[in-house]
Amino acid sequence: MSLSSVRTDQELEWYISMGLNVNEVFKPLEDWRLITNGNPISSNQCYADQPFIVQTDDDSWLCTVTTGKSREGQSGQHVISLRSKDHGITWTDAVEIEPSDGPAASYSVTLKTPTGRIYCFYNHNTDNHEKIIADKAAYPDGFCRRVDSLGYFVFKYSDDHGKSWSKKRYVINVREMEIDRQNAYAGKIRFFWNVGKPFKYDGAAYVSLHKVGGFGHGFFTKSEGVLLKSDNLLTELDPEKIHWETLPEGETGLRTPPGGGPISEEQSYSVMSDGSFFCVYRTVDGHPVCTYSRDKGRNWSVPEYMAYTPDGKKIKHPRAANFAWKCSNGKYLYWFHNHGGKDYNDRNPVWLCCGSEIQTAQGLKIEWSQPEIVLYSDDIFNRMSYPDMVECRGAFYLTETQKQTARIHKINPRFINNLFSFKEKCSITEAGIILDITSTGKMPVRIPAPQLPALTVRNPHSPDGSLLDMRNGFTIDIWVKFDSIAKGQVILENINENGKGFCVTTDNNGTVQLILNDGRSESCWKSDPKTIKAGHLHHIVIIVDGGPKIICFVIDGILCDGDRYRQFGWGRYNPNITDLNTGGYLYVGKSIEGYVKSLRLYNRALMINEAVGNFRAEFINSKPI
Repeated sequence: MSLSSVRTDQELEWYISMGLNVNEVFKPLEDWRLITNGNPISSNQCYADQPFIVQTDDDSWLCTVTTGKSREGQSGQHVISLRSKDHGITWTDAVEIEPSDGPAASYSVTLKTPTGRIYCFYNHNTDNHEKIIADKAAYPDGFCRRVDSLGYFVFKYSDDHGKSWSKKRYVINVREMEIDRQNAYAGKIRFFWNVGKPFKYDGAAYVSLHKVGGFGHGFFTKSEGVLLKSDNLLTELDPEKIHWETLPEGETGLRTPPGGGPISEEQSYSVMSDGSFFCVYRTVDGHPVCTYSRDKGRNWSVPEYMAYTPDGKKIKHPRAANFAWKCSNGKYLYWFHNHGGKDYNDRNPVWLCCGSEIQTAQGLKIEWSQPEIVLYSDDIFNRMSYPDMVECRGAFYLTETQKQTARIHKINPRFINNLFSFKEKCSITEAGIILDITSTGKMPVRIPAPQLPALTVRNPHSPDGSLLDMRNGFTIDIWVKFDSIAKGQVILENINENGKGFCVTTDNNGTVQLILNDGRSESCWKSDPKTIKAGHLHHIVIIVDGGPKIICFVIDGILCDGDRYRQFGWGRYNPNITDLNTGGYLYVGKSIEGYVKSLRLYNRALMINEAVGNFRAEFINSKPI
């Protein structure tokens, strides 16, 4: 019996009664996206942040981590490095770049030069300030005692691939700007930090920095991004002789679009094929911001909220790291969280888009694929963030941290190849189809219901028969035309007399909803409002993803993300739901004003871009009805 055919507790009882090896049959799906399936980057500490990797000239991976024995921002925070010779499976013991008993040292990033030297840049509270002036509305005594985002921006270097580091640290001279002079110390103490990875272009090195204006509710109350450029770091061996220039020109850094909020931080940069710089960063506006420089960072286009296509639908993202990386094939990968929150929460799951350069009247810009879930945690309050992407020998890896355990994850090749082909994807996905019917007239009202895989079962490995999460999913793919969008039209259902099964119906305000019921509990999620229109032939794909326990609607090739109507377009279902099979019939178009043209069921969760490919393949051949 295959995994996909394991469906019910009754089958489990039969296996047990026959004395068969249930351990071989009832195996959960191995979901590489689950963060606990990644390899830990051990720091033997309680706090781990920004696990960023550089590939060294001795064929190792060097990872720097901000760490400490307590929570983020507490005493003892410092920077360490670790090395791996097996692509992140195992790591050496930590080497302290800064000691744990010194002033706070935080938020390291690394850059390798053509000579093989590796520079590590980070914050250092050299003057050992113990408190700083802050807004009394957030800090009753007027002082913030978290001191890891101020002081001096410094670097050390390694000439032995990260096995050891220079004893001396070197201060980078950062140009004072308006945001510095307006802080509580008139710029005599600087507030800043950095998560953006350095990059090289045209013989120069560039290092990101995020300037901060003050501290209050939400910690940072004002921020903007700058670039530090060195024209000789890549070749100069005497660190005292390295030149630095602060970009962009003028008194202000990279901010939100006109009318936007005060937060513009965690800038991530990519060099495009024509030498333009692309930058994306977080805000508290519910959307990320992007901008382009055509003159090596000196000037930037007017910032705009990032969209899937230029002047298209805006991407949604909270106050969390969102990074873009350019790959060796010329395409881009973009890490974000795909909802419209305005604070630090809800960083689970992680979504990934693929980007491709297109020519516009303003020069090259990037268009983005529909997003895919790439990582998740079973604990919905886990906040995966501060990632790095490593491309090595044709494979792709992601690092992440939840501020305690940093891990590295190898991306499934099928997943990444599907994502890279997002522009060309225009075919029906065959893998996993368990039902495929098409009608030239009215769809049959009743057909034998195919069996769906169980979402959870009683655990045969456990003496008390506890829940076993199979991490299975399924997908519904329908072409349907509505003569009206009245509420309560039953498009698809297999509900029995006990209420068990699933049902797809219309609901208020041009929405479609999915109801899941295993006879014990019920979950429901709706598409975005106004996605369904009367008189239109719609392609509706509903993906039930049993890994992160998420329901997604993809309508006419576009993933519902909540649009302007709600924070989330995707929703979570009850993780305890077992199976949805009733052993009866599937009713298609049971009470619909219009008709169902075709229906496919899959015994797995499709990727979003597989659903998009299904839409494109049939849309090309569909005629208006």
